Amino acid sequence: MKRLALMVVMLVCAAGSVWAAEAKVGYIDMQRALNLSEAGKAAKDQLQGKLKGYQEQVNSKQAELQKLKNDLEKQGMTLNETARAAKEKDYQQKLKDFQRFTKDAEEDLQARDGELTKKILEQLEKIVQEFGKKNGYTMIFDARGAGLLYADTKADLTDEILKALNAAMAKK
Repeated sequence: MKRLALMVVMLVCAAGSVWAAEAKVGYIDMQRALNLSEAGKAAKDQLQGKLKGYQEQVNSKQAELQKLKNDLEKQGMTLNETARAAKEKDYQQKLKDFQRFTKDAEEDLQARDGELTKKILEQLEKIVQEFGKKNGYTMIFDARGAGLLYADTKADLTDEILKALNAAMAKK
């Protein structure tokens, strides 16, 4: 769909040589802007902190599971059938809890990453629109999203947009 839209835009640009001569086109590497912006770095740090907390819990739960498994293997032959079944059931329940915890943690991290990224992208989109209007651009493309295969680096607006984004986010 994006490629079709890009092709239509390119055909329109090519069709009218007078219009094309007046067109001012630029592009931005949105991923680079996200990664290098102060807001992007702060979001990454926040996610890393959350990940570290989850990782500590995962390590603790893994150690507990390993201890239960070792105990079950060592004592398995000496325990009566009822006691061994109870230990196996306890191990299986803790294993299920562990798997559920890791899945929930992963989903939480993905959701939080999505929320933080969406917030930055919304601000970035406003900055790009304001920048484009202020500086007389006809079009500004997302270098990766538009399937841009080649563009002169003179048309790369990423650094300018990044400065504007950092300034706008610092005001908040």
